[in-house]
Order: sequence, then structure tokens, then C-alpha cells
Amino acid sequence: MGLLLLVEAERAWDMRAAGVDAAVVLGAAGAGGLAADALDAAEASGLLRLTGGRVRVVVPGPARTVYATVPPARRRAAHRLLAAAHTGGPQALPVLFHRASAATAPAPRLGDALAAAAALPGGGPTHAERSAAWARSAELAVDEGLRAVRLIHAADQARLAGLPHRARELLAQAGCEGPHDAVRGSAQLVSGQLALQDGPVADAREALLLAAESLAATDPHRALAARLAAVEASWAMGDAAACREALDLAPARPEPDRRLAAYRAGMSAVMHGRLDTGRQPLREVVAGAGAAGILDSPEVLLRAGGAALVVGDLPAACRANSRALAVARARGPHILIAQALERLAYGELRAGRHARARAHAEDGLRTAIGAGQDNLAAHHHAILALVASVEGSSEAVAEHAAAAERVAAPHGLVQAATLAQWARARADLADGRLAEAAARLGPLVGAGPRRGHFAVRMLAVPCFVEAAARTGQAEAARSAVAEFAHWTAQGADPQAPAQLARCRALLSGPEEREALFTTALARHDEVTGDFERGRTQLLYGGWLRRRRRPGEARGRLRDALVSFERGGALGWAAQARAELRATGDAGPCEPDGPLAVLTPQQLRIARCVAEGATNREVALRLSVSPRTVDHHLRNVFAALGVRSRVELSRWVDRAEKTTAHP
Repeated sequence: MGLLLLVEAERAWDMRAAGVDAAVVLGAAGAGGLAADALDAAEASGLLRLTGGRVRVVVPGPARTVYATVPPARRRAAHRLLAAAHTGGPQALPVLFHRASAATAPAPRLGDALAAAAALPGGGPTHAERSAAWARSAELAVDEGLRAVRLIHAADQARLAGLPHRARELLAQAGCEGPHDAVRGSAQLVSGQLALQDGPVADAREALLLAAESLAATDPHRALAARLAAVEASWAMGDAAACREALDLAPARPEPDRRLAAYRAGMSAVMHGRLDTGRQPLREVVAGAGAAGILDSPEVLLRAGGAALVVGDLPAACRANSRALAVARARGPHILIAQALERLAYGELRAGRHARARAHAEDGLRTAIGAGQDNLAAHHHAILALVASVEGSSEAVAEHAAAAERVAAPHGLVQAATLAQWARARADLADGRLAEAAARLGPLVGAGPRRGHFAVRMLAVPCFVEAAARTGQAEAARSAVAEFAHWTAQGADPQAPAQLARCRALLSGPEEREALFTTALARHDEVTGDFERGRTQLLYGGWLRRRRRPGEARGRLRDALVSFERGGALGWAAQARAELRATGDAGPCEPDGPLAVLTPQQLRIARCVAEGATNREVALRLSVSPRTVDHHLRNVFAALGVRSRVELSRWVDRAEKTTAHP
């Protein structure tokens, strides 16, 4: 009996495990007459490795080939040896699995015992192990209906194990048609949950609603799970009406779980535009999560985290999602780890903790890709694009936004697409491309078929107003602010009151603007978040400078610079430094060499022109008139002795490279 065959036969029990138990495999090998140094020889050949009591396959191909091509009698013999080597008694799941795999004739009683062991609740076997057990028990079933039921259970466990392709194979073997609603509904539920992870979410929603209908009479608990998953699909696709429909479907019998009933009632009220009505039941959901003496599941904690986000309680959202992550990692299901990381990263992003958001999103992206969860991977890419738009990496914004959009477009992920477009626009703002930012955000925050996700579009309004107000689109900005004011009054986001005052300042006359900026800063003092406060200080300081009040401007701009540097917002910090230079404050980055002959304003204009901006675009970036730009540009040409914009670009590029690398 070859050692590779035994290892691969044991791996059939859990293909996701990090190796197999060395004691079991070596015990079976000894019973099968293998030499004591068989493992040493396999390690020397580079095929296997013993680490921490586990035997790992280094090169999977040869082991799979051996298992697939040996005579069936040898394969069955390997499973018999492994069944004898496992401890735990004859009814232990691994023992039953290997006994079933060694069976040579129909064995319905053994199949029944294996299915019963796979269905036992509690810890112990992994989802991949349960899936393998259910699948093998299906092979031993005589009745076709029973076989289909077991294959559907196997598919569901494979889904929970992060094996979507295996889950779909098992569903295909089971077939989705049949005389019984319960069997059909179970297959539709698993199919919809798989599509929610890595398929078109509109298809997922329809499958899940069909599952809820089919299961309502026989399995109300799973029917409810299907309805809640349909809400999740509707949310991802940005369809508020579809969310309302899924939430408002009446259960077949009264809801036994008070918190779940509160969640449905609260979310339904919110989706119908009654946040005041929905706030109290949603707060009950948040308060009940993680209460003393209650060991909540990750699903319950994720619902609490979502409820907290809806009512604007960002600390509670982060706590609930962090706990959901810890529980999913400790007790499973592991398929929820990437989702918990996505919710946690989004909450940290909303709270202004961008470094933490990036760390969680990077972890979540790796986890989602490993589990075949393309839709969650797209959301993680979108969050990383937003973080990069703060941190000042245009390349990272473009890379992550494009990755999110590649999945969002075919799968209908409106939320991920909206976040990605917002990230691109915020990167434009950071780089001074105001017109481009306004063009990207206008459709998202406005009405019409191109509007953004209903839960995200209001968050992007302050960026749009900043870009639109500074590019001559005041009316469009005022329209957006009117809707934003209504949304702010509902208390859905703690940053919104400060942002609203800032937006109004940008659209007001000189006599009102200073008071509104002061109000915005006072509101910022009531919440955390360096980045948003820094943006207000930057805009306020820039306005003071243009009002010829450089002394006051410097204080605001220095505060902005500190806020941006503390939060790692490098692109925005560069804007603050440029504004400081324009006030006559040399700051830490005053250029040496040929460019030192220019005034701060001339230097800003020269740099913009070197990037390819027209006079009008420079004027928009710097909030001055095109005539002022033309005047300064003539003086720049004279001071540097250049005659064309191309020559100026070369001069600036050469001078700044010299400064960067003396």
C-alpha cells in the first residue's frame, strides 16, 4: 500500500485541510505493511512534507494521479486501513466516511449512519468534511429522492467551506427539478446563495425568492434565510424597491426570534423612508448583539453591524463586525470571514480610520479570492480604491477601481460600482482635477438611471459639491445640498452635519461663508475623523488666502496639513502645502534651485501647466480667474527665460528631479 495513496485517500475527507493527520496516515501505513521509512523517502523525493504533526502534499499532481488510477480494490483497501486507524469509535464521522468509501455494494444502512453523523450539530467536523460525508452517503442511497436531498446538503456544506465549484457540481448531480417543494426549494436556496457570492446578484435574488416560496410551508427557518439573502442581493444591486419587497414578504408563521423580527421591521421602515420609525427596532438589534451570556452567531452579529451602520452608530458597527469576524474565524462558517472583513473595513472607512480599513480590506480580498467569492472581492477592491484616494496613490485607485468594476458590471453590483466611481472622483479632487471629479459624481448623486447606490450616493455629495461649486456648477451643487440636508437631518451619518455646513459655505456669499466654515469646524469637534476636518480646514484656509488674509489662512492650512499627515492622506497634504506656500509660508517643501525665483503662486501655476493643464483648468484648480493665470504665466516665462509651455514643462520636470535627487 503506497503512502501517496493513503495520503490522498485521507485528503478526500477534507480537501481544504492543511495536510492530513500524520498519526492516522502512518498508522494505516504500518497496518498495510509499508516500511517505517516510507515517509522519509517521500520527503526526500519532494512529494510530501511532515510539519507539526501533519503530512502535506508538496506536489498535488502525482498523489491525485495515484488515487485516480489505482485499481478500485486498492483504493477501497486504503480506505479500510484509514477507517481502522481513526479513533473515536465506529460511529465517528471519519470512520464512517472511510467505511463507506470502502463499500463494494449498495449499503443503505451505512449511508444512513453516515448521513446522520454528518447532520449532527456542533463543532468537530469541518464544512468540507461534512460535504464529503453527505456526498458519499448520497452514493449509497437507493432512493433517488433521498439521494437528491443528500447531494443538496453536500452542496451547501461545500459552499460554506468556500468550495463553490464543488458545490455547483453537487447541485448539478442532484438536479433542481422534482415533485417536492422542499427539495426544489433547498436546491434553489443553495443556488441563490452561490450566485450571491460570485454571480449576477439579480439571478441570485430570483432564485432566493423562489426558494423562500418553496420552503415556506415545510421549512420556515430556511425560508426566512432565503428571504434575508434576497434582501442582501437586492442591496448589492442597488434596488431599493426589491429590498422592500423581500423585507415585506409575510412569514408563514409568527417570527420566533424577537431580534430578527425587530431587524426586519426596522429595515423595512428605513427602506420605506421612515428612518425615525426604524431607528428604535434597529437599536434593539444592535443592543442585543454580544450581550452578556449570549453566544451569537456571525450571521446575527453581521445583522447587528449592518443595523448600526444604518442608524449612524459607527463605533457599534465596528464592534459588532469585529466580533462577527472573531466568531467566524473561531467557530465558522469560514465563508463569512471575507464578508465580516468587508463590513468591518467599510465601517472603519466611514469612521475615518483609513489605515485600519486598508488592513481589513487587504485581508478580506485575499480571503474572498481564496474562497471563490468574486462579488465580495469586488467590494474589497472598491474599499481599497477609496482608501487609496485618501492616501494619495492615483495608481492604486485606478487599479482597485478597475478590478471592482470588472466584476461589478457583469454581476450587477451597483454598490461596488458606486464606491469605485466615488474613489476615482476623490482621487481627481486630490489631484486638483475638479471638472473631472464633478463629471464623475454628477450622475451618481443626481436623479436618473445613472444615479448611484441608494445607501452610498449621499455620502459622495460633499465631494460633488466641492468640485461643482469650484467649476461654475452652483445650481447643480445647490440641488444636491438640498437633498443632502434632508438626509443629514435623519442622523444617518455622524460626519454629515459638518459636511453640510462646509457645502453651504462653498455655495454662500462672502458675508456668510466664514460663519458657515466656523460652524462646520465646530461640528467636526463633536466627532472623530481627521480627514474630513482637514478638508474643511483646507477649503477654509484657501478661501482666507484668496481674501488676502494670509496670516489667518496659515493657521487653518497648518491644521489641515497636520490632519492629513496624521491620517496618511498624502495627496491632500500636498494641496495643503501648496496653499501654505501661496500664503508666503515656505513650509518644509520650499523648492531650491531654479524654481526658487518664482513666487508661491507662480510655482503652483507652473506646476499645473507642466502637468498639461490649460489656463482655464489651472484657474479652476486654484480658484482664480483665467486672466490672473495668464498674468502669472507671463511672469513665469520671463523669470525662467522660457518661450513655450512645452519648454516650461521640461524646465519644471528637470528642476524638480534635481531637487528630489541632489
